[in-house]
This record gives sequence, C-alpha cells and structure tokens, in this order.
Amino acid sequence: MCKGLIGKKLGMTGLFSPEGKYVPVTVLRVGPCVVTQVKTVATDGYNALQLGFGEKKKSRTNKPIKGHLKRSGETCFAILREFSVDNPGDYKPGQTLSLDMFKAGELIDATASSKGRGFAGVIKRHGFHGGGETHGSHSHRVPGSIGCSAWPAKVIKGRKMPGHYGNEQRTIKNLEIVDIRLKQNLIFVKGAVPGSRSGLVSIKKLKFVK
Repeated sequence: MCKGLIGKKLGMTGLFSPEGKYVPVTVLRVGPCVVTQVKTVATDGYNALQLGFGEKKKSRTNKPIKGHLKRSGETCFAILREFSVDNPGDYKPGQTLSLDMFKAGELIDATASSKGRGFAGVIKRHGFHGGGETHGSHSHRVPGSIGCSAWPAKVIKGRKMPGHYGNEQRTIKNLEIVDIRLKQNLIFVKGAVPGSRSGLVSIKKLKFVK
C-alpha cells in the first residue's frame, strides 16, 4: 500500500461530533494523484512511488520532464513527490490513487511549509523577552550580548539571532482524520496544519502504529 498522497490546504473550519462536541478542523483537498514512476530495490535501491498532482501547461514544462511523464499519460503535473510503498509491483504508471486508502478516525502525519514571515527580530522569531521598558533604556527589542569577551572571543555557532522567519518544512504528527468525503476529495483533519491557504500538503500514514 502507498504510504501517502499530495493535496492542498483549503482553510480551517469546525465540525460537530456525534456527541455534540465542536471540533476545529483543517480542510484539505487531497488527490487524485497519478503514479508517474515506480521505483524498486532492484532498479533504484528502494521501494517508492512517484506521484503527480495538479495539472501544468505543457508550454511551461521542459522536454526532459515531458519525456519522463509520457509513460503515465499526456498530462503534465505541477508537483511530483515520492512516497514509500510496500509492494511496488501492485502499481503501474498512469494509475490513479485517491483518498480511499484513508479512513475516518485514523491518525496521519501532515507535512507542509510554514508561512513565511520575512526578516524578523529575536522577539518575534525566538520569543525573547526583550530589554527593560523603563525610561532611559536603549535595549527594548535587541538580543543583548551575543559573544564572549576574552575567550573564545567569537559568536558561537547556532546562536539565536534575527533572520528569516518561517517558510520552513514542518511535520505535524498524529493528526486525527475527523471526516472524509471521497466524491469531493476532501479530508477533514483535527487541529491545525502548517502553511497558508492553497499551500501544498503531503499526508502520510504513521510510520509506527501504536
């Protein structure tokens, strides 16, 4: 069985459980994904499926990618991702995978890029408390001392500093599937998923099941 699929984040809303409890959920449109390449231990050293998601204009696709995608059909895909698989012999290029591999109540992992916040200081980026707010203070939002005096007389590598904040790949584990609507390719996941609306999301089955 394939371990995951590709989708997009549509936003957040809420659902009521059968017990009447309000559950905040993230709505994902997942699939359909098309198998573009089957990788095996004999040919590539590992078992995996390369899946394509989202159509792309042929005029914006280069010739090497067009040739690579010919075996799966005439469609050019905007996104290509790999997912591990137990038995690659059960799949072939051009096969379509949908949400029927998941079910309500199952736990999954969701991977996406977090929202990019641009250049940020240490208070916003790392949660520093900042300096004193008293009269005469000149260090309200500065990081403070970052180096050493006599030895080693340099800034230690890995010091928390101002810089680019966000736009990093993040994985949220053990998210519960509240509801699945196969006809609409929608999956409702309990809680929040990284990224903005219309952002790319990969959902995977748990690597280790409790």
